[in-house]
Amino acid sequence: MPTLAPTNEEIARLLEQIADLLEQQDDNPYRVQAFRHGAESVRATQTPLAEMVEQGGGQALTQIEGIGQGLGSTIFEFIETGRSEYLHQLQARQSPETAFQRVPGLGPKLSRRIAQQLGINSLEALEQAAHDGRLEQVPGFGPKRVVAVQHSLAAILGRSARQRKQVAEQRQPSIALLLDVDAEYRRRAEAGELTMLAPRRFNPKNEAWLPVMRTNRDGWSMTVLFSNTARAHELNKTHDWVVIYYQKEGPEDQCTVVTETGGPLKGKRVIRGRERECRQFYKVRNHHPERYF
Repeated sequence: MPTLAPTNEEIARLLEQIADLLEQQDDNPYRVQAFRHGAESVRATQTPLAEMVEQGGGQALTQIEGIGQGLGSTIFEFIETGRSEYLHQLQARQSPETAFQRVPGLGPKLSRRIAQQLGINSLEALEQAAHDGRLEQVPGFGPKRVVAVQHSLAAILGRSARQRKQVAEQRQPSIALLLDVDAEYRRRAEAGELTMLAPRRFNPKNEAWLPVMRTNRDGWSMTVLFSNTARAHELNKTHDWVVIYYQKEGPEDQCTVVTETGGPLKGKRVIRGRERECRQFYKVRNHHPERYF
């Protein structure tokens, strides 16, 4: 088993990543759904799966609703080795050129040029490049073709995102709510209005420097604090990255809010993993500020 066993959230993300690749490669939709359902079941399991494996072996995983032998072996390998051979096989099969050719009008030549010049390898990254101006710098792409790519990607990614969005909306607070809580936390932290904690990690002097805020919003119970991860300290982001733990009816989940450093959202607060939703949020807010003020 790896020195640091993966958390249930990391295992769920692995299963979702596999589901995304299977869906992009037009695999059996029932297999895709099985991995998505497995991710939901893992998130809903209170006991760490790594502990279940340590106590009962890989067979213990099949006690979880929706986890059969196939998903169980994938999870077991990830817990034991920190990697997934199945994921690597899917990634190897999904070359950037193959992925980009799903977009109407992008043949092998243009797809290869995009991958080589922009260094991107997914449809999500291509969509970002189509919106932030990078795609237009690739030879063969004028404004009209870029707009056509934007529209095609919106349709392609929208189909696979709709189901995820419906599930996410049931277990995630809205972008507007999270950004509002983030703003309140940072404002109150700066004003010195919050209780200060002395974290055990990365705090050799045992200083009480970490402000914590607890709040209830729209039925969500939330605990908010600055990130105290090794990466946050390394990048000097301990007073920029904000972690929000939230819970309603199911298990507790979390997200991280940061100040974006590049692209169309540069300088704005965004929720990691939900950048696309944040872009739409700011677009609507700019056109209809009365909805948010």
